[in-house]
Amino acid sequence: MTASRSTATAADLRGAGLRVTAARVALLETVRAGDHLGVEAIASGVRDRVGHVSLQAVYEALHALAAAGLVRRIQPPGGPARFEGRVGDNHHHVMCRSCGALADVDCAVGEAPCLTASDDHGFAIDEAEIVYRGLCPACSGTRTSPAP
Repeated sequence: MTASRSTATAADLRGAGLRVTAARVALLETVRAGDHLGVEAIASGVRDRVGHVSLQAVYEALHALAAAGLVRRIQPPGGPARFEGRVGDNHHHVMCRSCGALADVDCAVGEAPCLTASDDHGFAIDEAEIVYRGLCPACSGTRTSPAP
């Protein structure tokens, strides 16, 4: 963790009205550096950076960071919550039915919510959350080649 990144992370926490602690800085940096991490993986990353932290403290900090809009909580159906640092752009996800791999998918059309509900029931819709499901290349036995 670099001092300049930690300083910027601390500023993000302050800007969201949150108290800056070493554990919160480590947690936010762990989520931002990770790829749709579960709570156990986040706790491990925080412990690697600052030493002991309880799982309960990690849950509480994640709740505060998600409420402040600094991290995004993703709750795949039938699976544990995962967290990511990509916030504010209304992107979607693709999830492997076999291994649970999760990847970002940009909106296909325009700006948020990027989809139009067939009936909004009077709601002022500002976000759409889509989870595409299928088999990842490793589980389906196919390989994807990089674009030329």
